[in-house]
Amino acid sequence: MPNPIPLLLALAGLASMTPAAMAQDAAAGAQKAQMCIGCHGIVDYKASFPEVHRVPMIAGQNAKYLENALLAYKKGERKHPTMRAIATTLGEKDMADLAAYYEQQGQGSVKTVAAVPAPPAAVQELLTKGNCASCHGAEFNKPIDPSYPKLAGQYRDYLYVALKSYQIEGNPRVGRGNAIMAAQVQQFKHAELKAIANYLGTLPPSVATVPQSRFR
Repeated sequence: MPNPIPLLLALAGLASMTPAAMAQDAAAGAQKAQMCIGCHGIVDYKASFPEVHRVPMIAGQNAKYLENALLAYKKGERKHPTMRAIATTLGEKDMADLAAYYEQQGQGSVKTVAAVPAPPAAVQELLTKGNCASCHGAEFNKPIDPSYPKLAGQYRDYLYVALKSYQIEGNPRVGRGNAIMAAQVQQFKHAELKAIANYLGTLPPSVATVPQSRFR
């Protein structure tokens, strides 16, 4: 059977070229982030859809990834009623500005740690099977392309929900349409996805939540 990885990486290269490059303005993004603060500006804030989980930390996340994610919600490729409602109000310049703002917001909030704990043998087998490091980097905090997310230290419950979402097909309210991730996660059981998420969540954080008041 042909090795699918070269094809997946080729698709990844195509994905990294969209949306079209926009001039980013982090200062402008700070003024547009009011609608984001109510969830992403509260440490350990939990959402209840599609199940209870903490919303992701996005301060310090790659701007290109955040920009692509917002566009995917707007197009309906990522299905989440709240995020789609917000994304549909944004133009591409708004998305670029917000993404730049949150990437910059992580400066000083995310600490670099030299030692990264090795995964248990069983988890290493899963990571190898999924070829996870080929895109997200050996330590899961330096993706090979900025259109991929940093995963190290992200909330494990969020990661589990996110991974499962790539397995969902045909649901109008839940799921994520991404050929690369779908091909990878379909080979895993939920318990295996949870084991991967749990390990990634124990790594030194590469992203953070910066507390903010919605009444700033």
